[in-house]
Order: sequence, then structure tokens, then C-alpha cells
Amino acid sequence: MSAEIPRDGLADRFWETKRMDQMSKPEWEALCDGCGKCCLNKLEDEDGNVELTRVACRLFDDSDCLCSNYAGRHDHVPECIVLTPKTIKTNLYWLPRTCAYRLIHQGRDLYDWHPLISGDPASVHRAGVSMQGMTVSEAAIDEDDWDDHIIEEPL
Repeated sequence: MSAEIPRDGLADRFWETKRMDQMSKPEWEALCDGCGKCCLNKLEDEDGNVELTRVACRLFDDSDCLCSNYAGRHDHVPECIVLTPKTIKTNLYWLPRTCAYRLIHQGRDLYDWHPLISGDPASVHRAGVSMQGMTVSEAAIDEDDWDDHIIEEPL
């Protein structure tokens, strides 16, 4: 089972007082709401439109919506994108609409169900915006069949 995203000991509402490039690594990591949508494989057409699929990375654990090997993920999934304050602009187009990194970059507020607001990591699941129990592993689905698994983003 995956470990929870650590959020203890962080300043209250730090995302409202710091620019993304001023955040510590623990603060940056705590922005992740644990929805799991960024771990889903996406399909992009010639016009740059991105479709979300329910086909998840082989390391994704859909019981808790976290990576089963976050620290070593690049050893197993070299194409896993590392989101940083420097790379957010180039990755914004595929980030989920509810993603804290996207919202903060756009100057918007976090949703009430975000664990940094609610204080509860399970609030994202109760709100119905996570991929908990909704995915299939990319190891089980041929890449040519991913378009059979296109979904709407849970909002």
C-alpha cells in the first residue's frame, strides 16, 4: 500500500502567501490532492485536445490513488513527468481541471475538499473527484485499445 502525502508541520494556507517557486519540497508535494488523475494515461489529438482515459500507470494504486513506488517511479516509468514550478507552464494543458497545481498557478482557490483545506486526505474521495476504484492498469490494456477507455474528468 502507498504512503499518505505528508502534510504535518506546514504553515497554514502557505499556498496563499508563497509563490510556487518559493515553496519547500514538502509544501510542493502537499499541494497534490491525491485524486490520481495525473497518473491516468491521456490521449492527445493533432489539435492538442487531451482526452482522459481510465487506463492508469502500472504503478498507480487505485485503492488510495497514490503511486505504489513514488520514490523509485522513474526507475520503472522513465516517462513519468516531474512537475515543478519551472515545468508547470508546459504541463498545464494536461493537468486535471481540479488540480491544485493548476488552480494555484492560475491564481484560483483550492476546493473545500482538498486535504489542505479539509484536513482529511479521504475528503477528495468522498467528494467524488478522485479515481479511487475506477481504473484499469496499463499492464492489462493494449495501448491500441486506450481509446475504448476515454472518460470524462470526475468533477
